[in-house]
Amino acid sequence: MPSRRILSLWFPRLAAERYLRTQRGVLDVPFAIVGDRGNVTMLVSLSEQAIAAGLSRGQPVRDARAMCPALVTRFENPQAEADFLAALQRWAGKFSPWVAAEGGVRLPPDRRASEGPDGVGADGLVADLTGCAHLFGGEAGLLRQVEEDCADLGLTIRAGIADTLGAAWALARHGTGDDVGSGSGGAGALRSGDAIDQEARATRSRAAKRRHWERGGAPPELVAAPVVTGRIAPPGQMRTVLAPLPVGALRLPENVTAQLARLGLRRIEDLANQPRAGLARRFGQQVVLRLDQALGMVPEPVSPAAAPPRFAVRLTLPEPIALEEDVAAGLDRLLPALSARLMAKGQGARRVRLRVERTDHTAQWVEVGLARPSADPERLRPLLRMKLGDLEAGDGIDVLRLEAYVTEPVHAMQHRGQLEVSQEVRARTAGAGAPPSHAAHGGGERASGAGPGAATGDAGKAASERVSGLGGAATEGALDDLISRLGARIGLERILRLYPGDSHIPEKTTQVRAAAWAEPARDWQVSPPVPRPLTIFRPEPVYVPEPVFEARTGGSLPRGAPGGGSSPGRRPPPEMRWRRQALRVVSATGPERIAPEWWLDEPEWRSGVRDYWQVEVQTGERLWLFYAHGAGLSAGWFCHGLFA
Repeated sequence: MPSRRILSLWFPRLAAERYLRTQRGVLDVPFAIVGDRGNVTMLVSLSEQAIAAGLSRGQPVRDARAMCPALVTRFENPQAEADFLAALQRWAGKFSPWVAAEGGVRLPPDRRASEGPDGVGADGLVADLTGCAHLFGGEAGLLRQVEEDCADLGLTIRAGIADTLGAAWALARHGTGDDVGSGSGGAGALRSGDAIDQEARATRSRAAKRRHWERGGAPPELVAAPVVTGRIAPPGQMRTVLAPLPVGALRLPENVTAQLARLGLRRIEDLANQPRAGLARRFGQQVVLRLDQALGMVPEPVSPAAAPPRFAVRLTLPEPIALEEDVAAGLDRLLPALSARLMAKGQGARRVRLRVERTDHTAQWVEVGLARPSADPERLRPLLRMKLGDLEAGDGIDVLRLEAYVTEPVHAMQHRGQLEVSQEVRARTAGAGAPPSHAAHGGGERASGAGPGAATGDAGKAASERVSGLGGAATEGALDDLISRLGARIGLERILRLYPGDSHIPEKTTQVRAAAWAEPARDWQVSPPVPRPLTIFRPEPVYVPEPVFEARTGGSLPRGAPGGGSSPGRRPPPEMRWRRQALRVVSATGPERIAPEWWLDEPEWRSGVRDYWQVEVQTGERLWLFYAHGAGLSAGWFCHGLFA
């Protein structure tokens, strides 16, 4: 059995080169993609010219512009970069059917091309090449093909092939002698605090005192930094290939890598020679796990994301058509095939698109939405036929394509819970009547208050419930069809329905929802405890003119005082002014006390507890007034609605 071989592809300039591809070579200046990291805007991806100008990733934009005034920057677009990586994943399918994105792999700080706020890179692909490399002339030929394709696409690529995913990842990012986009030393060079160019200036000034070989001592042995130039690891030699690479090639967090470097464990060889138990206690199990995965002692499978299901059918016509009847005939041939595909996957169409391609290589499409997902052709056909008049045939239509691009799961049988099953059993038992022994002999005890027609009445009630249930289902189906037809004309988002709200606050007792995405409400209260007005608006202040005699206190209100004229528990004032009209109260019914929701801080209810009154004025209008007792806002009278 051939050994498992993994290909790792790294796009170090993915974000910048994606944007440059959209400019078609017009942007021939130093370019960089920037993003917010904390409170600083930094460079996150650089073009080749920007790197040549001395810029590097992680550099603040203000410093980069000081070094390169001609720098052009654009903000990062994570969604567009993810879509571009998904397209590259489809391209990589030519080399292996088992391809996955490397999202979630943590990159070293000097090698990130595109990352989120948590530092997780999403700029690589991984593929399982087992049994596939011979189709391209071997692994070396496959890498050449990868480089040629990426050169045609205008992308920078680094690749590595090994027995394990961790080893291939390390070779793709550390297996070459130069570092793409870092502006620093080689990929395999080991930089530590012992390097003279990383010491402080004062320390370097005293370095001459330590040159004992200039005073007759033995010169130090010069050891070149290990550099791995090969990108294809021989099978079964993972330890030998990974030994000279830095510990950052094991996909470890930055803080762990820094701790290992301070202890002198800078290469994978140094780490592999240490006792596993001590490493796990000091740095956690992740260090040991990553090391074992790279060496092949712990399996790490490639798990590609499953392709999303596509529900589309296509009809290629031998001759162009231009009549609406011909398009409708082609639609009748496509609908059964689309319905069969949807039903095979247990899906129902929510939005359907009909696309027509004309002979002049142009296309046009129409879309319809359904109030409830369905795979029934009879529900889709009238909606699509309503839209056929919007299509323009031009020189003729030669291709019809029907696609359900938004689907939801549907089931042929609705699952019922224990309550529904129990109700059905009771209904059947009641419909069967009394046992024969009781009917014939009249023996046995009878429940108190149950007359001779009790069983018959229960059976009739159960039968009526079953009939109403069937009728309700039919009514709901007709209502869904009506909503779909109206939505095809004016848009589903414009069709609304009321829904009961779980609140005692008057303005929250109902909610407005989109009818196409909300089930009909079944728990409406038959009637509110107190009649509610037909129209409810924001509370408007009611002004009480002077003088208004207070029966109990004998006080009066100043002229124009909003909402004054009564203390807690008092009736509405006999005269008031509202909306620039002087009104005289004829009758008043109430009060109904409503308290605010104390767990919420709503500005409208900062006036405290309210006493609501139904007030009829001399003009015949019935107002819904309330007296606010005052809390965060002043007390007073307000009008909240109008009765019919």
